[in-house]
Amino acid sequence: MTTAPHEKTADNSANHEETLGFQTEVKQLLNLMIHSLYSNREIFLRELISNAADACDKLRYAALDNDALYEGDSELRIEIEHNREANTITLRDNGIGMNRADVIANLGTIARSGTAEFLKQLSGEQQKDAKLIGQFGVGFYSGFIVADEITVRTRKAGTEVSEGVEWRSKGEGEFTVSDIEQAQHGTEITLHLKEDAKEFADDYRLQGLVRKYSDHIEVPVRMPKTETATDDEGNSIAGSEVTTWETVNEATALWSRPKSDVSEDEYKAFYKHVAHDFSDPLTWSHNKVEGKLEYTSLLYVPGRAPFDMFERDGARGVKLYVQRVFIMDDAEQFLPLYLRFIKGVLDTRELSLNVSRELLQQDPNVDKIKAALTKRGLDMLKKLTKDKEQYQTFWKTFGSVLKEGPGEDPSNREKIAGLLRFASTHTDTSAQEHSLADYVERMKEGQRKIYYVVADSFNAAKNSPHLEIFRKKGIEVLLLSDRIDDWLMSHLTEYDGKTFADVAKGELDLGDVEDADEKKAQEETAKAKEDLVKRVKEALGDCVQDVKVTHRLTDSPACVVLPEHEMGYQMRRIMEAAGQPLPEVKPILELNPDHALVARLEGAEGDLFTQLSYILLDQAIIAEGGHLDDPAAYVKRLNSVLTA
Repeated sequence: MTTAPHEKTADNSANHEETLGFQTEVKQLLNLMIHSLYSNREIFLRELISNAADACDKLRYAALDNDALYEGDSELRIEIEHNREANTITLRDNGIGMNRADVIANLGTIARSGTAEFLKQLSGEQQKDAKLIGQFGVGFYSGFIVADEITVRTRKAGTEVSEGVEWRSKGEGEFTVSDIEQAQHGTEITLHLKEDAKEFADDYRLQGLVRKYSDHIEVPVRMPKTETATDDEGNSIAGSEVTTWETVNEATALWSRPKSDVSEDEYKAFYKHVAHDFSDPLTWSHNKVEGKLEYTSLLYVPGRAPFDMFERDGARGVKLYVQRVFIMDDAEQFLPLYLRFIKGVLDTRELSLNVSRELLQQDPNVDKIKAALTKRGLDMLKKLTKDKEQYQTFWKTFGSVLKEGPGEDPSNREKIAGLLRFASTHTDTSAQEHSLADYVERMKEGQRKIYYVVADSFNAAKNSPHLEIFRKKGIEVLLLSDRIDDWLMSHLTEYDGKTFADVAKGELDLGDVEDADEKKAQEETAKAKEDLVKRVKEALGDCVQDVKVTHRLTDSPACVVLPEHEMGYQMRRIMEAAGQPLPEVKPILELNPDHALVARLEGAEGDLFTQLSYILLDQAIIAEGGHLDDPAAYVKRLNSVLTA
């Protein structure tokens, strides 16, 4: 991301002031956010305090290697005060601060991949957009919900007093950056409140918001308190007013407190701080481990997905602390990719305070903690399954991500399989609400396999001709239609001792559900139709791998089947769309000997026989969701037969 070209510049040696245009995405977000979040405008304080706390954390970490960065002021804090007459709120921290380049980059652009695509989803409908913006996270710009102008004064820790920077904007299209002298390192933000936001310039209102949203922040949040001295009789002494700073939040790391001391509301508030989310989490797990490994984790399952969840290279992971010292955001080394939706905090004694992302990849303790947190995350989801409605909310949001698990994490494959949900012929609805345990419990006597079908859409799966014999026999089939499903099933080989079988691949095996008489009748039919099979195979030539009669159909005249271990049609299309060359695979054509069209085919001769053979093959491919190489030829053949 880059800033827009300069719109105006006033450059002098004393000040070096310049006015720049906001990045296009910032303009869009500001406009939509200000209007869409009007009903939830009090969150501005939570966002600004959260940013200030992060700045303090970053200074504490940087000062591990250079204590001089504290500049003699190591008591990290956040201060809030207001001026009722001027109608302003000022929030300051003595954290890491920013230099001029940081200010332009952080307050003029949104350097997050997928931002432009995300903004295209915003429609201008306030209620809908408020939910989407909540997925994105608003941060600093939330100040414009209540302010018609914002002034930021900042200086990066360790720089000269003369290297301070002032940033000013009315949030309309541009911002001004000036050089200033700034004695205190850190950042000071002044909100010039809108006329309809005067309610926030009030001690009790601000204290209430701090306790509501930011009580868990480890950095003290302080507000001024005026005290008047009294005489021995308790009477106020005129002129004795003294202003002191009062800490208004708990100011202890929430994860370090005993679980019994933390309320549900505090857990929810802390999640919103960590995830920069507006909504409550679905569930969480707070765990302290002592022994060979010592660490505390607080993991959350969000109630909705972040906008960039499907960008596998995007920011993800937990907030990492070592002995209560902040180390890094988005430490992705402690959770597998298929659990990238989990948010939270990890605080450990097992790592060095100067650990880096590169060193994390080499530390054996990281793998041990990752294994433990992965188990914790999966156990958290298993517990969530007890509330079917809540788990459906989770599954609709994150199910397609969890489906990546069996291929990525073989050691936890059985656990992940138990968390998967599918649509099924048991209900014939598109809702993915059936577990594999449900399926196994409903299996018919003599059934040895878990059957499934993969298609491009739910309707294509539900109406697949391959299901006909299963419906007749009352055997349940899982209906898979997500893009990832073919890949998923290539790694999900068995569950609870039962193997999986794609009903559109290989020989049909219904186990002991079919009796000996049925199997004998099938063999006799196949022998009786040997001549027909031979003629069709000769007519179709190298368009097919083989031709057979089948007992898997009851209503359709024909179907195509792939070899058992061949890649499915859905996966082939995904691979081909990604530019991956694949060898040609010829299908097996199976004919329903009891169908009228097959009877007509058997009685046909010459060109009519050839035309009918190709029509049955093409129809079977279409019914399977496949694509014809030459659709015009199919139409021509069909018209020829219809008009004969």
